[in-house]
Amino acid sequence: MLTSFYAVLFYLATLSLIGGLGIRIYQFASTPAPLKIPTPSAARTLWGVAFRMFREVAFFETLFRSNKWIWFFGILFHAGLLLVVLRHLRYFTQPVWFWVELIQPFGIYAGFAMLIGLTGLLLRRMILTAMRYISAPSDYLMLILLITIGASGYSMKFGAHTDIVAVKQFFLGLMVFDWQPIPADLPLLVHLLLVAVLMIIFPFSKLLHAPGIFFSPTLNQVDNAREKRHIVAWAADMEK
Repeated sequence: MLTSFYAVLFYLATLSLIGGLGIRIYQFASTPAPLKIPTPSAARTLWGVAFRMFREVAFFETLFRSNKWIWFFGILFHAGLLLVVLRHLRYFTQPVWFWVELIQPFGIYAGFAMLIGLTGLLLRRMILTAMRYISAPSDYLMLILLITIGASGYSMKFGAHTDIVAVKQFFLGLMVFDWQPIPADLPLLVHLLLVAVLMIIFPFSKLLHAPGIFFSPTLNQVDNAREKRHIVAWAADMEK
């Protein structure tokens, strides 16, 4: 029953993650943005916009200019999370890709960086009066959820070890609908339960800024308002 519960849970979580992201991305892409509102200094060409988006996504350029401390904790969290997620690909591939094997040792340290970044962002919301004023309960819950996921993962690394071979067989079996027994270790079960919860709520939370940044008009628009003017229908009729 334990294996069946987690198998169904991850099927539902995957459906929620993929389906929810698909719906939200479609909504973002289909929402008209006719007015030019790029923030300075905006690019004048599509290649310039692409390069600006790359700097923003990879290095958090705007955040670096506005607040160095938030940038520091944010880059620690996001970079660490990226490496941790890539490291976990070993549980879904057989044979394991060579570059996934190469990053395994670095993924351990990346997890510490992720937790440090999350803790800094959580303390910022708790200590700074202005941040407490604009923070909703969900903001704290998201950070606590992510911290708990990381902490439960490390509890298996340095505390109660689990059978990672059996864990891999479980997930490989899920991918081909051939359910394999999941280890009944409490830290593992807590870790996987929290990951599934994160997958389910991701498309409906503020974490959606991950794909949403690519649809931000202030970042993805070419600064060509003079060359390509948007004229509303009633104004066009008046010009006629």
